[in-house]
Amino acid sequence: MPYASEATRSPIQAKDRIIVALDVDSTAKAEELIDKLSDSVGAFKIGMQLFTAAGPSFVRKVAEKGINVFLDLKYHDIPNTVARAGIEAAKLGVWMFNVHASGGGEMMRRTFGDVAETCDKFSIARPLIIAVTVLTSSNQETLAETGISATPMDQVVRLAQLTSNCGLDGIVASPLEVTAVRSQIHSCDFVIVTPGIRSESATSDDQKRVTSAGAAASNGSDYLVIGRPITAAPDRLSAVESIVKEIEMRAEARDPN
Repeated sequence: MPYASEATRSPIQAKDRIIVALDVDSTAKAEELIDKLSDSVGAFKIGMQLFTAAGPSFVRKVAEKGINVFLDLKYHDIPNTVARAGIEAAKLGVWMFNVHASGGGEMMRRTFGDVAETCDKFSIARPLIIAVTVLTSSNQETLAETGISATPMDQVVRLAQLTSNCGLDGIVASPLEVTAVRSQIHSCDFVIVTPGIRSESATSDDQKRVTSAGAAASNGSDYLVIGRPITAAPDRLSAVESIVKEIEMRAEARDPN
């Protein structure tokens, strides 16, 4: 079955759904992946490891080439600090960045408002601002250790609703919660970004709540963050092509006409 509001949202091409995770320790390795894959995928994720190694200048350099950058730093601090960090991310020219939804409503509203105001003032394209719900490395035991009695599913849905109420563009959630989120949030503009993508035969590594690319897209994920299944593949372009075909086949199965 199509997910909520699917019929009213603008279609995203299969290749543009793919965000390649640049989880590497040098600009040389990142640039090799970008040069190889930039024409075949929609965006690249720069997370804590590469950002710490290469700094904001590398983010700006990639963005200035017209490449979509998802800055995955998961800001979580007092509202003023996160809002200021968000403004700097926007100035770097990123396509999307994230905060932790568990930082609360004030933090999210302040960040969204201040970034939007700055972008309007300086004629900068406002990046998508999304919120991390529950990390894909977390399970029921992990939540309990931090005093949260809710199941991962319930916690993700609760934080997704909070994020939507705060006006953010969407969330990061595991593939297993996407259908539940779509059933509760009906906005066709609400973006769901999904990590924890693995092939059917791959191990889950440090991820606990995972599924395949086709299943995630079929459930209603807009964008899929994919690292090792692409970056560790013997033939990276072939790996991307296989994932694109998997997504397209699921789309055809949903809409046989």
